[in-house]
Amino acid sequence: MPRPRLLIAGNWKMHGLAADLGEAETLAAALAGRRVRSRVALFPPATLLDRMARAAQGRGLLVGAQDIYHEPSGAFTGAISAEMAKDVGASLVILGHSERRRDFGETDAQVRLKVEAAFRGRLEPIVCVGESAEVRDAGGTMARIESQLRASLPESLGEQRINVAYEPVWAIGAGKTPSLEEIAEAHEGLRRVLAHVIGDQAQATPILYGGSVTAENASAVLAVSGVDGVLVGSASLEAADFLPIVWAAEAASEPDGGFESWLRG
Repeated sequence: MPRPRLLIAGNWKMHGLAADLGEAETLAAALAGRRVRSRVALFPPATLLDRMARAAQGRGLLVGAQDIYHEPSGAFTGAISAEMAKDVGASLVILGHSERRRDFGETDAQVRLKVEAAFRGRLEPIVCVGESAEVRDAGGTMARIESQLRASLPESLGEQRINVAYEPVWAIGAGKTPSLEEIAEAHEGLRRVLAHVIGDQAQATPILYGGSVTAENASAVLAVSGVDGVLVGSASLEAADFLPIVWAAEAASEPDGGFESWLRG
């Protein structure tokens, strides 16, 4: 089965004011009119979702939400539903990010409810899993991420489109990355879990790597077997830093070596 279409996702986290929308404009302008093989998406804070979606519309740039609540509406002060995110232009959503699990105490069960809510609201989820330094040092990486993924997915996905992101918690924001062999092993294990849950569809499900991805290491990471894209943090805040990662994905998607002529065109 052919490799899934690469997804290059930029998570702005709690960064970004109206003045920063120019970075998204620059990115969208660079993508507009090109035959981009990868899917490129930015995930701004909720305050910028509507404006960024308007700026990106029809220009080859997707926009997603950083999180949602599992209920469609109700007395949940400060929460945003899948339907609300969709209403202002989001097409994807990040769920179970390590910072949500660590800082807000999100459990696998809560992530599962949010995945179901994303399907209900017609959002495409990116479900994140990852291990801490303590788990890694104890040799428990595979057991942790595989159990996390199983518990974070609904019992039946049907034909719903989903993405998975492996993000080693100890690497995020620390300028560290696992070895390429460790990344390959993690992605292979996650693919096995997906095969158990959704069968043959697992081969077409993108599994992203996320953890201190930069322009310097993107090409090497994207060349790893089983890596179908990257979830980028701080390097997505400025178009000048994010675009080289997008171009690295395009180069990885060009089997005939025609990337340079594509870029010039």
